[in-house]
Amino acid sequence: MEEAKRCVISWVLIVLLALAAEVFLFNMNHFRTLGYQPVDLTSQINLQRADNGSYRMTVEDHVLDFRDLDCEVHNLYLGFDSQQPAQNLPIKIQFTDEAHLTFFDTTDYTEGVPLVEVATNGSQSKYINLNTAGKVGNMRIEIVGEDTAYPIYLDQVLINVPRPFAFNTTRFLAVLLVISVVYLFRPGSGIYSIDMRKNPLRSKAAIVATVAVEAIALSMFCLYGSNLVGVATSSYNYGAWDGTSLVNTFEVGGDNAQQYADLARAMADGHLYLDEEPPQWLQEMEDPYDKGARDEAQKQSGEPYLFDVAYYDGHYYVYFGVVPVVLFYLPFYLLTGANFPTAIGVLVMAIAFMLGCSALLDRFSRNNFKSVSLGLYLLLQVPLVCCCGILYLVKFPTFYSFPIMCGLTFSVWGLYFWMRGRTSRRPCLCYFAGSLCMALVLGCRPQLVLLSCLAFPLFWRPFITEGRIRTREGRRQFACLVAPYLLVGGAIMAYNAARFGSPFNFGANYNLTVNDMTKRGWQIGRLAPALFAYFLQPPCANGVFPFLQPEPFATTYMGQTVKEATFGGIFACLPLLWLLPFAPRLLRWRRQARQTRTVFGVVCVLLASGVVIALLDAEMAGILQRYYADFSFMFLAATVLLVLIANEALQKRPQLKEVLLKVLIVLVTLSVAYSSLLCFVPEIGWYSDVYPWAYQNLLDAVLFWT
Repeated sequence: MEEAKRCVISWVLIVLLALAAEVFLFNMNHFRTLGYQPVDLTSQINLQRADNGSYRMTVEDHVLDFRDLDCEVHNLYLGFDSQQPAQNLPIKIQFTDEAHLTFFDTTDYTEGVPLVEVATNGSQSKYINLNTAGKVGNMRIEIVGEDTAYPIYLDQVLINVPRPFAFNTTRFLAVLLVISVVYLFRPGSGIYSIDMRKNPLRSKAAIVATVAVEAIALSMFCLYGSNLVGVATSSYNYGAWDGTSLVNTFEVGGDNAQQYADLARAMADGHLYLDEEPPQWLQEMEDPYDKGARDEAQKQSGEPYLFDVAYYDGHYYVYFGVVPVVLFYLPFYLLTGANFPTAIGVLVMAIAFMLGCSALLDRFSRNNFKSVSLGLYLLLQVPLVCCCGILYLVKFPTFYSFPIMCGLTFSVWGLYFWMRGRTSRRPCLCYFAGSLCMALVLGCRPQLVLLSCLAFPLFWRPFITEGRIRTREGRRQFACLVAPYLLVGGAIMAYNAARFGSPFNFGANYNLTVNDMTKRGWQIGRLAPALFAYFLQPPCANGVFPFLQPEPFATTYMGQTVKEATFGGIFACLPLLWLLPFAPRLLRWRRQARQTRTVFGVVCVLLASGVVIALLDAEMAGILQRYYADFSFMFLAATVLLVLIANEALQKRPQLKEVLLKVLIVLVTLSVAYSSLLCFVPEIGWYSDVYPWAYQNLLDAVLFWT
């Protein structure tokens, strides 16, 4: 009873702390400006007026000059008409004050007043704090930026304006969540004293609650990027709503983003090539895979071609894994006649991945290690889910991300069923389900099938060392492990042969992309820059939210490198992986404590497969941020197992165990912080690019002091 009372008091205080932060900290500008006396500068605007009375700013006339103000200026309010088309306006502000008799700008040794983004339909961004020295004489406000859409309508300009109080519910809930997490995972928290084996119901309830919160947060983040979601209702993506349905789907992402939906329609019509006919000039080209030649031929003929699809023998094909089409797009099309929304599929599989990771970690923690606390479990589950790259796949929930997400999801569930089968009295069904999941990876993301090599450390001892395969029951279990690979592998091989004449050709080499994949080959010179970018590149950052910046890239490889924006290598950006150098010693501890070598073998296979997949990605495709999801999970999973080994080895050394816990909290915090910030980095094609004025509202909520 006393413990429950303390718990209630603690959570009440947490809510009050979050409320106080929202009211007083995040609204500091409101209280700081309460005594300001506003000055209206609207009468000094020398611009033409529109019919509605607003001032009209044009390409030729978009500068505001205010002379002889002779007063202190603390802030500026730009009252843009909120009824005009929404856009972000990059604004340059210059002023003279007691420290500057002339307008000052950036020099070799100083930085001038930075550009500020103002959303025409935003409320907070229209208030701009200025840091002046004494009284201001003259002030110039200029709209800059080549992409600005004119005309722009301005209602008024004020200085020294009291900022209105603004309670941001989303920000309050986010702060409440952060404070709750900090309180929950503090070193002295009671969750580190809850043994998962001794308290199964309590620990499982906490795990379910954690996964539920993660699923809700992931769903909110996915739906936040509404330009990539592809579903519309009367209040969400309203511009694409059909006006009658409760929910309707619509196409997003451009022409080549509909490949999976096009393949579903083709399959429904009884063939495997896409319905769209390639232009005649493409069919007549000597080398249709040369992008430069393709672009020149397209320019001359005026006929477009499909980009990033496989082209073979006069037809377009989809070279991405076919399993997502069979599971999602084809049934959806047959039932509704509409395209399945890819983003929803990515979200569903991401949540399924979270569930699979949680179940797999729970299985390892309860059955392969002693005295794993609920706190340690959660401290490992969060980075395993959040730092493996799936957040970036959800950030860009396109058909590029879908097969990777499916491959990861099937992999973790396959491993879970395998682990469950190892301790089951009747394991055949679990073995079959696990191998079926692992085999389906071949039809999603073929390189992830390397995780199937985990079968060797998991099943070598029972089937080979202990000789179970020599028994009738053992042979039946082994058949359940192998049969799904034969069935799925045979189906995939038949699918490949029907398209490209070879059971082993997935069609990636026939891709109409930025380089000629038929001649890409295997070049060792590509590996060094890729390994550096994928593993060792330090993060690039600035001092403004979300801090992370695309990495600079340089190489001495004297050939074509396929490279998109990336944000640092996993060993530099995920401090949790800094525990990997301790692997040899920790694995020796494990060998000394246990006669079996299962966990030792699992860690070795995870690390080896992670390196190999990264090399395969670099050679076959290039250096892309979404490819981090192909191999990050392997290194994180290996690290999680090493931490569990260390926790078990330090059971009789509580002081060292406490040090490990504190170090782990810091490393996990930094890793999760990096992965979370990466979600909000502005990028081409994401919400920040398509709806920059809406993204500005997010920035205003975070940069509350500006």
